[in-house]
Amino acid sequence: MNNDHKTTYRMDYKAPEYLIERVELLFELGEDVTTVTASMSFKYVAEETCRLPLKLDGHRFVLLGIKLDGIELLPERFSVTPEHLVVHELPAVFQLEIRTELKPQDNTFLEGLYRSNGMFCTQCEAEGFRSITYYLDRPDVLTVFTTTIIADKQLYPVLLSNGNLVEQHDLPDGRHLAKWHDPFRKPSYLFAMVAGDLASIRDTFTTCSGRQVALSIYVHQHNIGKCEHAMRSLKKAMRWDEEVYGREYDLDCFMIVAVDDFNMGAMENKGLNIFNSRYVLASPETATDDNYQAIEEVIGHEYFHNWSGNRVTCRDWFQLSLKEGFTIFRDQEFSADMQSRGVKRISDVRDLRTSQFAEDGGPMAHPVRPDSYMEINNFYTLTVYNKGGELVRMLHTLLGKVLFRKGTDLYFSRFDGQAVTVDDFVQAMSDASGINLDQFSLWYSQAGTPRLKARSVYEQATGVYTMTFSQSCPATPGQPDKKSFLIPVAIGLLDKNGKGLSVTLEGEVITGLESRVLQITDAEQNFRFSGLPEEPVPVILRGYSSPVILEYDYSHEELVLLASHEVDPFCRWEACQKMATRVILGLVADYQAGRELVLDDRFSEAFRSILTSGMQDRGLLAEMLELPSERYLAELMEVVDPQAIFEARQFVIRTLASMFRIELLELLFTCRSDRPYSADDGRSGERRLGNLCLSYLMSLKEQSIIDLCMEQYGHATNMTASMGAMTSLVSCDCPERLEALGSFYSLWQGDRQVIDKWFALQAVSKLPDALSEIKSLLSHPDFELTNPNRFRSLVGTFSQANQVRFHAADGSGYRFLADQLIRLIPVNPQVSARLLAPLTLWGRFDKNRQKKMSSELERIGSLEKLPRDVYEVVSKSLGS
Repeated sequence: MNNDHKTTYRMDYKAPEYLIERVELLFELGEDVTTVTASMSFKYVAEETCRLPLKLDGHRFVLLGIKLDGIELLPERFSVTPEHLVVHELPAVFQLEIRTELKPQDNTFLEGLYRSNGMFCTQCEAEGFRSITYYLDRPDVLTVFTTTIIADKQLYPVLLSNGNLVEQHDLPDGRHLAKWHDPFRKPSYLFAMVAGDLASIRDTFTTCSGRQVALSIYVHQHNIGKCEHAMRSLKKAMRWDEEVYGREYDLDCFMIVAVDDFNMGAMENKGLNIFNSRYVLASPETATDDNYQAIEEVIGHEYFHNWSGNRVTCRDWFQLSLKEGFTIFRDQEFSADMQSRGVKRISDVRDLRTSQFAEDGGPMAHPVRPDSYMEINNFYTLTVYNKGGELVRMLHTLLGKVLFRKGTDLYFSRFDGQAVTVDDFVQAMSDASGINLDQFSLWYSQAGTPRLKARSVYEQATGVYTMTFSQSCPATPGQPDKKSFLIPVAIGLLDKNGKGLSVTLEGEVITGLESRVLQITDAEQNFRFSGLPEEPVPVILRGYSSPVILEYDYSHEELVLLASHEVDPFCRWEACQKMATRVILGLVADYQAGRELVLDDRFSEAFRSILTSGMQDRGLLAEMLELPSERYLAELMEVVDPQAIFEARQFVIRTLASMFRIELLELLFTCRSDRPYSADDGRSGERRLGNLCLSYLMSLKEQSIIDLCMEQYGHATNMTASMGAMTSLVSCDCPERLEALGSFYSLWQGDRQVIDKWFALQAVSKLPDALSEIKSLLSHPDFELTNPNRFRSLVGTFSQANQVRFHAADGSGYRFLADQLIRLIPVNPQVSARLLAPLTLWGRFDKNRQKKMSSELERIGSLEKLPRDVYEVVSKSLGS
C-alpha cells in the first residue's frame, strides 16, 4: 500500500492564528449547480505586524472567485491545492468573500451539502463544511452564522438553517428566500441547512423560565403519520434536562429533519437536528419496541448535545469524547428513567462487552482520548462513545449524585461558549467535589480493557472477610505497559439466604443490602470486612460500576443465589450469564474434541427455576433467560471457533426447549394480549419475553410450533409481534419461511424502514445456503448501494450479526464482504471504513481463517488511490 496520507497528532495542537468573528452564507440552490457565497470577517490573533498567510480547508467544489474587503483578489495573492486555499499579505482585520460552485446531486459521500430523495441537506461533522466552502474547518473556531437560502419555491417550499428565522419572502422569478440567524457562536461542524418539499408536525414547549419554544419535525409527506413518538420523546428530553441538569433550551425554535441517506444516526446541529430517518419514523405497524426505544434515546442524545457539545464544545477532535461520552451517559440515564432502569443498564453493558471490548482487543484499539488519527471519521467509535460514557458514569459513582451535579453546573458555567478539553471537564468535577481525579484521568489516555481479579478469604474465628483485588491491562498498539487505573467497585455481601449482611469496613458500618464503592488504585489491594457471622457471598460490580473484565471464582450455588435474590438487576443477569457461559464454553471444548454433548443438570435446573419464578419484571426475566450471544462467547476464547460456538449454543437452546416445552408454551401464551399496542403501555418486556419463548420453541422444528409462529405472524397487529415471528422463521428450513418472507415484502415494499428490516432478516439466517440467498439480494430492485441504511441492513448485518456463516471456514463470507466494500469504497469511503471492522479482528481466529481474512484486507489495500479512512483501517489491521 502506498501511504501518502498525513497523520495528525494531539501533541501538535496549536491554537488558531486567525479567528472568524461572523459569517454570512448565501446558498443559491439549483438542479444542476449550487453556488455558495461565504462572507467572513477575520481577525488576526497575534499583535505582530508580520502576519502569517491564512490557510483555509476546502475540497470537492469549484472556486469561482475571492474578494478581500470587497475587491476581487488577484491570482498572485492566493494559491490553491487539492485540500487548501492559502491567502497571502493580509491586514489584521479583514473581510473575505469566497464564491464556490457545488453539485450536491453527485455527492455520494454524504458529507458537506448533498441531495437525498429530492431534498438538499448537510452533514458537516467532523470535516464536512470544507466541502461547501473554504474555511477554518476546526472545532475551536467559533463564530456567529447568518444563513440565507434561495431556491425554487415549488420544488423546495421549506428552507431551514440554524437559529431563528429572521426574514422570509418570495422573489419575482418563482424562487423564494429564507434568512436564519444563530446568535450563539459555534464551530463549522455544527452548521446545517435543509431545503425540500417537506411536511411537518408542530408543537410547543414551555421552558422552566416560562419561555415558549416552537417545536417542528420535518419529513416527507408520506411519513407525516410516523412522527408523534419522536415529538413526545423530544418534549420528555427537554423537561428531563431541566429537572436533572438544570439546562434550559436557548433558541426560539427547535427543529428535526428526517433524511433517508445519512452516514450516521443523527447530528446535533444547533437548533436544527438532522436525523437518519430510522431514528424518527415510527408507527405500531412499522416499528418494533426496540425501534421506539432507540428513537427516544437518540432524540434525547442529540437534544442533550445542545449543552454538552454545542454550548460547550471540543477544542480539537482528540477531545471528541468530551461531548460524546458525556452525552452518551446523559442519554442512557434519560432512557433508564423513561424505561426499565435495570433492563436498560443490562442492554448497555451487553453492547459494550460484545462490541467495544472487541475493539479494545483489536488492532484499532485506542484510548478514549486518542493520541493520533489519520482520518477523524474513523474515531467515531464505541471506545470514544460508549466507553467514554462509562468513564462519566464512573465519575458519577465516585462523586455521588449531588457532587456530580455540582460538577456539571460548574463545567457548564465555567466554559459556556468555549471549546475545551477532556482535562477541563475532569478538572471541573475535581474542583466541585474536592476529590483528586489525577489517577482517574488515566482512563482517558490508556487503551484496552482492564482485567480485575478478585479472591476472598474468610476467617471464621474472627469473623473477618478479606477481599483481594488485583488489576492488569493487556498491551495495546503503542502502549505495551499500563499504569494502574482507579477502578470504582460497587460491592455488597449476602448471606446464604440472599439477605444483605451488615459489616464494618475501615470503621464504617455497611448495613443490609447497602452497597459500598471500593476504590481500587493499586496493582493489588486488600479490603477487610469485620463482624461477619458466616462466610458471605460477594456481589461485585453492582450496576457494572466499571468497564472491566471481572474474574472471580463463583461456585454454581453462589451464582444461583445471586440470580434468585440479588437486588441489583445487572448482577442477577450477570449471574445467569456466567452460568450459561461456563456451560456453553465447556460444550465448545466437547464439540472440538468430538465428545457427545450433554447439558449440565445443574444448569437446566437453574434455568427451570428462573423460567417458572413468576418474576414480575418481564423484561428482566427475558434478559435472564437469554443465552450469551455468539459474539460475546467469542470474546472469551483465546482462539475463536465460530462453528463450535454455534453448535454448542444451539445444542443448549434445543435441549432447554425440549425439556421445558410446556413451560415455554405457557409463558408464551401469558405474554400475549388482545389489547391495542402502544409503545408506552409498559408491556415491551412482556412482548420481548414472548418472542424469546417462541425462538426457543422454534429450535425444535416441530410443525405445531411452526404453525404457532405463522399464526403469530398472520395475526400480528404490530411490528414487534411480526418481527418476533419472522426472526424465528428465517433460520427454519420450511416452506412457511419463504411464504412469510414473500408476504412481508408484498405488504411493506413501499416503506423504506421496514424493507431494511426485510433485508436484515435474511442476512441473519443460519441456514447453510444463507450466503447464496444474500448474494441474490444484491440484484434485488430495492437494494441500493448508495444508501447507507440499505447497505448496512444486508451486508453489514451479515458480517456483524451472522457469526457462523460470515466466518465459514472456506472464507466465502470474508470474500463477500470484501467484494461489496470494493464496490462501495469509491461511493462512500466513510461507511466502507466502518464496515471493515469484522475483518480487522483476524488475529483472534485459527490460522486458516487468519489467512483468508488478512488476504481480503490485502486485496482491499491493493486498490489504487485508497481513501484515507479506508487506508488507515486496513494498514493498522495488517500492521503495515
